[in-house]
Amino acid sequence: MTAIGIAKPGGPDVLVPEQRPVPTPRKHEILIKVAAAGVNRPDVAQRTGNYPPPPGASDIPGLEIAGEVVALGDGATKFKPGDKVMALVAGGGYAQYCTAHELHALAVPAPLSMSEAAAIPETFFTVWHNVFERGRLEAGETLLIHGGSSGIGTTAIQLAKAFGAKVIVSAGSKEKCDACLKLGADHAIDYKTEDFVAQTKAATSGAGANVILDMVGGDYIERNYEAAAIEGRIVQIAFLGSPRANVDFRRLMLKRLTHTGSTLRARAIEDKAAIARALEAKVMPLLRNGKVKPLMDSTYPLAKASEAHARMESSHHIGKIVLTT
Repeated sequence: MTAIGIAKPGGPDVLVPEQRPVPTPRKHEILIKVAAAGVNRPDVAQRTGNYPPPPGASDIPGLEIAGEVVALGDGATKFKPGDKVMALVAGGGYAQYCTAHELHALAVPAPLSMSEAAAIPETFFTVWHNVFERGRLEAGETLLIHGGSSGIGTTAIQLAKAFGAKVIVSAGSKEKCDACLKLGADHAIDYKTEDFVAQTKAATSGAGANVILDMVGGDYIERNYEAAAIEGRIVQIAFLGSPRANVDFRRLMLKRLTHTGSTLRARAIEDKAAIARALEAKVMPLLRNGKVKPLMDSTYPLAKASEAHARMESSHHIGKIVLTT
């Protein structure tokens, strides 16, 4: 099969098509003929040598796929050959074939194309677990999303609104802010020209955000504490700025804040399966009836993965970038 290898740590040009053996599904795994694969920031980090795959995972990048089941490993019973599925994987997505644990795969909802389906697993698993499980967002509360126009951000906007929350986003241009408002965000802050702390307080009558989804880190950490409401929850999912910060932690105590975070790729099989079950129960109905769907930025042929990565690193994208086989 054709897969995208990483010739050496570096820029987008180190992503090169190469021939690899078709993987064999292990116990409770399914083999998927990949129609499309999502492109995510962790893929970029892996390409640059900063996010190695966990033990036992493929060294081929790609954490979410959609396609057709073509073979079953021992004990796999959830799907049958011919089923159309979308799956979260620990690696191997940038290829014509990829294995996935059957409990980390979901049936593709009828309204979605395969490209749209490939844009769901990594993003929706991440948002559901961090915003609704770790962040405990409830109807009537306010969610502040940094990077509102990203794949994560556009997903978080839609899910938070679907479950009755108020949404504030920060984004880096008027175009991105407008896209977030069109998706349903109540307020959009251009972080290049506006202070997100002041704007968040203004939008909440001084109360602040109940939950903050942050992928920036660095000096945003202390500012998030300022923007948060009493008993607020800050959920850290990445550090596009810096993993280090000089923070006055008194506000954490005075506001009784919770600062938590998580990664997904190296989590236990059962942890990911539990998130998949929650998505099947709570989110799949929204996808089936069209109330929620991924916002697509662009698609690239698998062989042009380097161009897709260049697009992501430009930060000009709004929504999801996907590779098609």
